[in-house]
Amino acid sequence: MNSIAYLILDDGSVWSGRWFGASPPTTDALENEEASFSGEVIFNTGMTGYHEILTDPSYTGQMVLFTSPHIGNYGDDDEWSEIGPEQSRKGVRGIMPGGLIVRSLYDGPVPEGRKCLDDFLKENGICGISDIDTRGLTLKLRTEGSKNGIIVRPVNDGVLDDAGMNEATAFAGKMPSMTGLNLTGEVGTETLVTFNEKGVPHVALLDCGVKMNIIRELMERGCRVSVLPSDSGVSDVLKLNPDALLLSNGPGDPEPLEGPTDVAEQLMGKLPLWGICLGHQILARAAGASTYKMSFGHHGVNHPVRDEKTGRVFVTSQNHGFAVDEKSLPEGFEVRFRNANDGSVEGLENKELKFICVQHHPEAAPGPVDSAWVFDTFLDTLKG
Repeated sequence: MNSIAYLILDDGSVWSGRWFGASPPTTDALENEEASFSGEVIFNTGMTGYHEILTDPSYTGQMVLFTSPHIGNYGDDDEWSEIGPEQSRKGVRGIMPGGLIVRSLYDGPVPEGRKCLDDFLKENGICGISDIDTRGLTLKLRTEGSKNGIIVRPVNDGVLDDAGMNEATAFAGKMPSMTGLNLTGEVGTETLVTFNEKGVPHVALLDCGVKMNIIRELMERGCRVSVLPSDSGVSDVLKLNPDALLLSNGPGDPEPLEGPTDVAEQLMGKLPLWGICLGHQILARAAGASTYKMSFGHHGVNHPVRDEKTGRVFVTSQNHGFAVDEKSLPEGFEVRFRNANDGSVEGLENKELKFICVQHHPEAAPGPVDSAWVFDTFLDTLKG
């Protein structure tokens, strides 16, 4: 285990631990560092699936705090990665969050062919911090809401003095809020990428930071999937002559995403429209609804969702910090899915427009497969 490090939040609170992975910056060199040690601190309640979470583009701009106390015991395998077709982009790293926060880091042997979590972070230039009171920090975030934070080490591995503390707190305080932040330019493909070229039906996918398992689930159902950059226009979609358009998950606030929202608005009623997570929020805004920043969001693999059509409750994988304001929904758009814990909107439907979207992640990865049938419901909009 490496030397002492500190997690410092934008409210000046300090959480001491020990760093692992890539070396965090010292407090006197913060301005010269890339954002591989900072972000909005959110907590994830999943007990497994840390590799998929670390490679999920939706976590860009955040640092992941695991509530499960012991992380890393089964290693990492690149075949599990959820980074989508943007993997081919030059310079895209294999870990999307800006940092990892855990109570206990496993440092023993892992199965042959896998990497240990410490090495996986080092390879990708991301730092983590262990020996943190993750329970206390989670309770703070639940009470006060998500906060920006940074992982730092004191100069010369000494004690964090007042000057270093002031530097770190000032840096965290200057970090941009997730509200109003457009992060789609940091993720997603830059060129058209096609999967399963002879498949039917043909789904155009607007890539705002897609998870690879979404593409896999569509291919398993026989679909041809054409993945477009998030800044694609209506003409880019239509020239593919697709049977439907899916807007993917991704990081950040949906409000500043005027391009994807405009595409969805213009194609509404002309093509079946599907959305997952951020894509759900974009579609809601295209329909005329509004979105808002949640206090601490939903991040984990154990979130119950109720299908308002059947009354059935199923367990879902989730990762989002924004939600659709139900009161702002226009006529004709129904709440199809609802969070069974807090009642927030988990999905919308407009049968006449062949429009359906979900806030949760039916592709899981990690998480339960209870909601994989949602992909079949997407495809049902093509019938008749």
